[in-house]
Amino acid sequence: MLQTEIWAIAQTMEGNAILLRPKDTDIAVPIFIGQLESQSILIGQDGIQLPRPLTHDLFLNLLAKQNLSLERVEIYAVIENTFHARLVIKKIKYSGENPLVLDSRPSDAFALAVRCKCPILVSSDVIKQTGIPLDLIDSVKEKNEAYSSKKKIRILQEQLNAAVAKEEYEQAAEIRDMIKRIEDSEGGN
Repeated sequence: MLQTEIWAIAQTMEGNAILLRPKDTDIAVPIFIGQLESQSILIGQDGIQLPRPLTHDLFLNLLAKQNLSLERVEIYAVIENTFHARLVIKKIKYSGENPLVLDSRPSDAFALAVRCKCPILVSSDVIKQTGIPLDLIDSVKEKNEAYSSKKKIRILQEQLNAAVAKEEYEQAAEIRDMIKRIEDSEGGN
């Protein structure tokens, strides 16, 4: 298993793809996911706090209440063009017991991993089967960084509208400030 990072979330003709890059390599593993799943990953990556927990937040809250933590995510196989992932969960105060291993969709595993900042590991066989050179996708990444910022602003704008409708003005001000920071970092785009 090799440690990877989420190098990019790209929008393609086939849908959204997570591009996992093994450390110190010039290849990426593309894994296609749904629109809602990519939104949850983006929200988790940016640490955006919503007024109510999303399903992934709820799951991590449940683990914490049970004195468990997500140790790592593993992408261990591609079977019939489907990526298979698992969550490796341990007790917070490890006592030598075997970890709990749960089957997971890769998209859910990524949404959890970005929230708790745990490693995402990919088997070398999966990398050999599906890896593509980074220079083939560099231009796609540049286009998608602008798309990603617009998507984040749209999500935050919806949250801002909901907060104002509920007359939660303090939360609305925080969301407005987040939108402004994103817009400022993009040069006002």
